[in-house]
Amino acid sequence: MKIAIEPSGPVSLDVPVPGSKSLTNRALIAAALAPGASRLLNASFSDDSRVLAASLNALGVAVETDETARTIGVRGGGPRPAEGRFRMGNAGTATRFLASFLCLGEGAYVLDGDERMRERPIGGLVDALRQLGAEIRYGMKEGCPPLEIAACGLRGGAAKVAGDTSSQFVSSLLLSAPGAAGEVTLEVPGEIASKPYIELTIDVMRDLGVPVEREGYRRFRIPAGSRYAAREYAIESDGASAMYFLALAAATGGRAKVHGVGSRSHQGELEFGKILEQMGCAVTYTETSIEVEGGAALRGVDVDMNNCPDSVQTLACLALFAQGPTRVRNVRNLRVKETDRIAAIAKECAKLGAKVEEGEDGFTLTPPAAVRAAEINTYRDHRMAMSFSIVAAAAPGVVIRDPDCVSKSFPGYFELLETLGLRVRRI
Repeated sequence: MKIAIEPSGPVSLDVPVPGSKSLTNRALIAAALAPGASRLLNASFSDDSRVLAASLNALGVAVETDETARTIGVRGGGPRPAEGRFRMGNAGTATRFLASFLCLGEGAYVLDGDERMRERPIGGLVDALRQLGAEIRYGMKEGCPPLEIAACGLRGGAAKVAGDTSSQFVSSLLLSAPGAAGEVTLEVPGEIASKPYIELTIDVMRDLGVPVEREGYRRFRIPAGSRYAAREYAIESDGASAMYFLALAAATGGRAKVHGVGSRSHQGELEFGKILEQMGCAVTYTETSIEVEGGAALRGVDVDMNNCPDSVQTLACLALFAQGPTRVRNVRNLRVKETDRIAAIAKECAKLGAKVEEGEDGFTLTPPAAVRAAEINTYRDHRMAMSFSIVAAAAPGVVIRDPDCVSKSFPGYFELLETLGLRVRRI
């Protein structure tokens, strides 16, 4: 299937954004380790969260979902003795979080994914888990899934973990550390990519009863005996998802207000609001909402987006309508996401008439005089589909292939656009 959106001028949107996939997955792991019953409110029902919930169920953690009410019930206590093969598709967060959780159990597990997941790095996490007592072998390619785990619990101790490839390595270890037999100390000798995602992890752990002792981003300590507490927990709305609607306002010269996420959030993707201000938009924040007014001519920007990597494709699409070039820096880890996102941006934006110069850790995009009609490949990457919907809504003749890939993080995205008044056409 393909989707086109018929441009109809400035949008006027008022949008309640669904729960954060990132926070839902973190809360699922914490609740699975907490003795007793937890209830997650405003939960994400993305493909990634579904596969993690199903995996926890297979490990004896009772997970009950109510999509109508947007809630997930979890009866925790840690993994029960089991064995099996866990097929995670291309769910990077779920795969990495589950890897540490599996090591807390007892049994023989294989943790696998689709073809792309088998190319995505996990070696930094495996090295650290081995230092904490895990027995893990690679099933095919060194440093990538599938993983063969002979689980017999984690003894704890000290481990060094590389965080420059993915902050998820550090987050995975932190989330499962309270299930180890002893104290866990993590040392990060280099830089951590996407630091705000570490803050989200620490927020969830604290909220569910496990404060993390830390020295900046260099050292983290979880004392022996730390335990999560079962409780009712509200998931904040998803910052990355909110940015598509704000960008629609900027691209069409309209307005958009998103609810459920705002100035009190630690989600790094909200830095995209500051980028919109640099581009010439008026941005208003409350603690629980963000509003953008477009209408002014957009300006190209030069930005470091390491803290908001999931908004890079959104900015690239918006940059097509700006005056002057846009440069994005310090996002090397985009090359090991669902697709090589830097290469995908360059190829698809070139179809629309832009000149894109790739760098190892970013790109420079020079916009065309007018956006050309084209069919956009999404590479099974949800963020490609949603980002290029912004272009389709603002320029005629832009068609998006394989739009159903949005289910990875935002099921029903295009249907929501229809309810908001955009003319979505299925081809």
